[in-house]
Amino acid sequence: MASGEWHCEKRSVLKNESFRKEDDNVPETGCLSIIVLGASGDLAKKKTFPALFNLYRKGFLQSNEVHIFGYARTKISDDELRDRIRGYLPQRKEDAEDISKFLQLIKYVSGSYDTAEGFQALDKAIAEHEISKNSTEGSSRRLFYLALPPSVYPQVCKMIKNYCMNKSDLGGWTRIVVEKPFGKDLSSAEELSSHIGELFDEPQIYRIDHYLGKELVQNLLVLRFANRLFLPLWNRDNIDNVQIVFREDFGTEGRGGYFDQYGIIRDIIQNHLLQVFCLVAMEKPVSIKPEHIRDEKVKVLQSVIPIKDEEVVLGQYEGYKDDPTVPDNSNTPTFATMILRIHNERWEGVPFVLKAGKALNSRKAEIRVQFKDVPGDIFKCQKQGRNEFVIRLQPSEAIYMKLTVKQPGLEMSTAQSELDLSYTQRYQGVAIPEAYERLILDTIKGDQQHFVRRDELKAAWEIFTPLLHRIDDGEFKPIPYKPGSRGPVEADELLERAGYVQTHGYIWIPPTL
Repeated sequence: MASGEWHCEKRSVLKNESFRKEDDNVPETGCLSIIVLGASGDLAKKKTFPALFNLYRKGFLQSNEVHIFGYARTKISDDELRDRIRGYLPQRKEDAEDISKFLQLIKYVSGSYDTAEGFQALDKAIAEHEISKNSTEGSSRRLFYLALPPSVYPQVCKMIKNYCMNKSDLGGWTRIVVEKPFGKDLSSAEELSSHIGELFDEPQIYRIDHYLGKELVQNLLVLRFANRLFLPLWNRDNIDNVQIVFREDFGTEGRGGYFDQYGIIRDIIQNHLLQVFCLVAMEKPVSIKPEHIRDEKVKVLQSVIPIKDEEVVLGQYEGYKDDPTVPDNSNTPTFATMILRIHNERWEGVPFVLKAGKALNSRKAEIRVQFKDVPGDIFKCQKQGRNEFVIRLQPSEAIYMKLTVKQPGLEMSTAQSELDLSYTQRYQGVAIPEAYERLILDTIKGDQQHFVRRDELKAAWEIFTPLLHRIDDGEFKPIPYKPGSRGPVEADELLERAGYVQTHGYIWIPPTL
């Protein structure tokens, strides 16, 4: 770890009290510059700038120390960029003053992504801001957010390294945030990692997967390791199967050309769902330090055995190829269900079902842990369904446990109900932060717990690359399914073969206030 990175860990990085170090004698680091590359693109406007505004509004970014720079090829003025961003910020009257002050922190620099002139102009603008804040050379912090296609990462990182680095001998630092997809397979991911790794040390690189910033994903470690209830149950002796599901009720909707380059496995399963899988299956880390947690995630990925063809179902919704940007002979799956199996003492024999699809009959993301049947069932209620522990990631965030209970009345009859923690009911008036807010804040703090490490990325691609190459070569065909359905019938049959027992007649209904 570079000396500047080490210093940054030892200092308070924000002025919000909840993040202060106990030692008030530790000096504040210098001013903070956040540089959004690709500032005129959709990702920056819809996600990055709104997240920065929310951090500003909540007091995590201070106007007397932070400045935000947008960089892109589009030739527009500062005010034109501000006007473009304004429409994506909250429209409430009470936020109007904060929005105006926030937008004044934004300066725009136009330039190419592969020539020196633009980045020299960007460095000059950042340096002028640092001088205006009386920031001691070597104490300033520069955060580069690459809201760009991965194809330009190598050249942009080279330009940053050559022309925009901040000296870090007095606690300052330079960090880069890169968005997924990190490559298309193992070789392209490794090539991309090598390009970036030659320019920056691993502690300077933040590979962002916004799913790791979601409130209930972050709750997984607490639920698993802070509650005695789960410690003896979380293993192959008690758990029959685990599902991690992502469903959307709409198709590609204008993004068909982009989506067709990747497909549902690269877009959702290989990153978002696999990150959740790691947190569900990993062993207890030595501590909550980022490296200890990431060590355990890598061990899980390295324990996954090769995926079997008979445990994969691919689908493509009817009408997908009607999009003029999608090739008529596209073999790209818009739906996939597959079983991952872990070869270790805790999980041997337990199927982990990863399922994701577009144009389905509902929109939700959830983790569903199904326990084994009760041995010696004296109430003969197994047909009603098994115990399940469900974490609903979106929408209507909730955690609930499905239990068998006695139905009210004179007869001894049983029914399924739940013990329920519904976030909107339990935490009234508490706004759940957006994932990007949390992850950008972690980047400023230097906390890499919720970011993907290089060896973790490599292990993830090793799992999926053989299957992806067969799909790309047309050897594995998706099954057509109707929009608005559950997906291919074969996926439900695979789920049944994996041992999942569906509860009939039970529907979870979010509690109302």
